[in-house]
Amino acid sequence: MNTPKTLLPIIKIAKYTFTDEVRQRSFIVMFVMCVIFVFLIRGCYQGNYMVNGQALDAGTVVAAVSKVTFHVIAVGVMLIAALLSMRVFRRDRSDGMQSSILSKPIARWQYVMGKILGLWVLSALFMFILHAIMFLIASITLKVVMPGYLVASLLCSVNLLFVVVAVLFLSLLMPDIVAFLCVIGIGVVGSVADGIDALGHSQMAQAMIPQSDLTWWNVVHYAWPKLSGVQHFASSFIGREGFHGFGSVYPLINVLLYCLILHALLFRRFKNEEIV
Repeated sequence: MNTPKTLLPIIKIAKYTFTDEVRQRSFIVMFVMCVIFVFLIRGCYQGNYMVNGQALDAGTVVAAVSKVTFHVIAVGVMLIAALLSMRVFRRDRSDGMQSSILSKPIARWQYVMGKILGLWVLSALFMFILHAIMFLIASITLKVVMPGYLVASLLCSVNLLFVVVAVLFLSLLMPDIVAFLCVIGIGVVGSVADGIDALGHSQMAQAMIPQSDLTWWNVVHYAWPKLSGVQHFASSFIGREGFHGFGSVYPLINVLLYCLILHALLFRRFKNEEIV
């Protein structure tokens, strides 16, 4: 198999997908609104914060505010990635682009891979730009440099890959808006489950609930897509939390495994899709 010739159609489709989405007026409006929102947050770095009558130092303020804005941006871009992905196949089909591309010597898996790559790169770049703006604001305003902020942004792109693949797959099985809501539901349930799990590890909860009754819950909790866990793992690079063994890395492994499974399911489903 000639690898360059195999990858060339994927790169071309990814490039077309990227540029096509960027040219959309809705995407430009969303991007401008997000940039304006990020610049408005810079006022949070300029306030004086007191805890127990003592003023917090600049490093503490930057770490706290940066983590909050990091999570807000990450969640916001995941929503945007889901919105962009839910209508890709339908729009290509209605415009005749799908049949035009697949009428050429291009395999279906190459077409799907190109769509995934284009949407993932676009959403990851979107998120990285917003995070980079916050990084520059913190560096210039308070003279505090946090290179871990950009590393955290790159790690969080794994969540975007999951969202893109999941929405593309579900959009072949159900209406676009339902696919979007399902993926959003997965993220919400995961966040709630992580909160309940954290509460369950408190001394009061362990005293009230026997450990044997929590076994089934632990299985469901660890098997569910850990999108919020990836965000918290990534945000640990911003502050000084550090690693806490395998439990810190597990969410990343969990989401990557789900991405591989969803990739396989998407290719299998699209292989049997009728092209008109």
